[in-house]
Amino acid sequence: MDIKRVIKSKGLTVKEVAAKMGIAKENLSVHINGNPSVQVLERIAYAIGCEVGDFFNTSDDFTAFVRHNKTIHTFDNKEALKEFIA
Repeated sequence: MDIKRVIKSKGLTVKEVAAKMGIAKENLSVHINGNPSVQVLERIAYAIGCEVGDFFNTSDDFTAFVRHNKTIHTFDNKEALKEFIA
C-alpha cells in the first residue's frame, strides 16, 4: 500500500490531507504507516480525490512467471526477464 505516493502525486502533503479530513497530521501519519481500516482508506481517498484502489497500484510492481522445460521461473524485474528470453 502506498498512500504517501498517491498523496504526493496529487500535489498535496500529509498535513494538507489531514486538514481536509479534520484530523491531526500525527493521527493521519499513524494510519498511513500502520494498517488502516477500509473506512479510513475511504476517508483519505475522498479527501484527496482518488479511489481506494489507487493506494494499491504501483507502477514499480513487476512479477512474471515463465514456464520453460516443465520448470516455472519467477522474475521480479523486466531486465532479468529480458536476459532469460535472450
